[in-house]
Amino acid sequence: MLEIVYQDEHYVAINKPSGLLVHRSFLDKHETQFAMQMLRDQLGQHVFPVHRLDRPTSGVLLFALSSEAARDMNQVFIDGTVQKRYLALVRGFAPADVYVDKPLKEQLDKIADKFADQDKAPQEAQTQFNCLHQATLNIPLGKYPSIRYSLVECFPKTGRKHQIRRHLNHLNHPIIGDVNHGDNKQNHFFQDHFGIRRLMLFATELKFLHPYSQQPITIRASLGEDMLNLCKQLGWPDTEKDYQ
Repeated sequence: MLEIVYQDEHYVAINKPSGLLVHRSFLDKHETQFAMQMLRDQLGQHVFPVHRLDRPTSGVLLFALSSEAARDMNQVFIDGTVQKRYLALVRGFAPADVYVDKPLKEQLDKIADKFADQDKAPQEAQTQFNCLHQATLNIPLGKYPSIRYSLVECFPKTGRKHQIRRHLNHLNHPIIGDVNHGDNKQNHFFQDHFGIRRLMLFATELKFLHPYSQQPITIRASLGEDMLNLCKQLGWPDTEKDYQ
C-alpha cells in the first residue's frame, strides 16, 4: 500500500518509493507495478499525475482526482510558482551554497523520442544547492586516502530531465547511486559498505498555492529508516524532524 502524505477533495500526494514507475511506459514493458495504477486501486477512483519523479527518486508525488484539477495544477507548475525541495547524498565536500545556472540539452530516448528534434538548443536550467552536512570515512578508494560525502539541499528553479543529477555532476559532486551521471566506483563501494542500492535523491517537500482555496500548501515526505540509519552512521542527525 502506498503512503499517502496529503489528500483533499481535489488532490492526493504519496511518498513514492525508489524504483517505482509513475505510470505505464513502453520503455519498461516488463514492469507490472506503477504508482498511478496502485493509487487508483487504493482509492477506488481515477487519478491524474500533475508532475513527475524519476523512477529511482523517492518522495512527494502529487496527483489530481479529476482532469479539471489536473489542468489547473498543471498551470501552477507552468507558472513556476511551485517550490520543490530535494535532499541528495553526493560525493565529496560540496560548497556551502552555490547557484547553478547551466542550460541543459534535452536528453532524448532512442525509442520514445525517435521523431523529436535532435538538434534542439539547450534549455535554461537553474538550481540552488545548500550543503547541510559533511562526513569522511577513513577508507581508501582508488587514488584517494579517504571517502567524503555531503548531504545537499536542492531547489530546482526549472524542471529539466535529470536536472539535479546533471547539475551536481557538473559541480563534480555526483549523487551516490546515479548510474547515468555518477561515479560507478563510489556507487559500488556504497552498495557494498552500506547495503543500500538506490539513487540517493529524495523529493522531500512540495509547496504551492492551492488553485481552489488559494491557501499555501506544504507537503512533506519522510526519508525513511534506511536513510536515517545511514545518517546516524555518518555522524549526522538521525530523526525525520532534523531534515524538514
